[in-house]
Amino acid sequence: MQKDIKAFFGDHHGLDERSLNSLTKALEKHNLPGFDYIEFKQALGRLLELDMDEATAFKSAYATASTMGLTKEKLLKTTAHYKSVLLKEKQQFDQALKKQMEQRVNSKMSEVAKLKKQIEEYKQKIQELEQKIAKSQETIDHADEHIQAAKEKLSGTQEAFEHTLQSIVNQIDKDIENINLYL
Repeated sequence: MQKDIKAFFGDHHGLDERSLNSLTKALEKHNLPGFDYIEFKQALGRLLELDMDEATAFKSAYATASTMGLTKEKLLKTTAHYKSVLLKEKQQFDQALKKQMEQRVNSKMSEVAKLKKQIEEYKQKIQELEQKIAKSQETIDHADEHIQAAKEKLSGTQEAFEHTLQSIVNQIDKDIENINLYL
């Protein structure tokens, strides 16, 4: 029966095959017993396949259906039942879609945001390291100058010390000489 239902709802409309299968299975699963909208739709479809005009096909299908106890009220009531079945399918689809959206889209968006933040942190660390490298390189670049300046300063200090030492030793030697000479 599903093939018939599918044919009467989906043929020549360019509908999505997967969605059509799902919805027509739901209609088949919830098909009410007896002659109702689904059977009416099937009868109508067969009449339209005979190139009958729509108004005549509706009247003919209804005339046949009324001999099986179908009234206009029952026909409309059962259309409401099947619309309700389809709306429940839509709710289930929406819930499944929301779940898939969360799993496939939102989680990926969160992952991307997390990675972007991590990249920014890495860039900041790289910038800090580059600054440390530049500072160290500057120290290296000026090391010879600083070493030479330190050597010169130490050499100057050594010369000053030795000159002072020699001066004091010379004075003491002179005093020793004078002590021996005058005393």
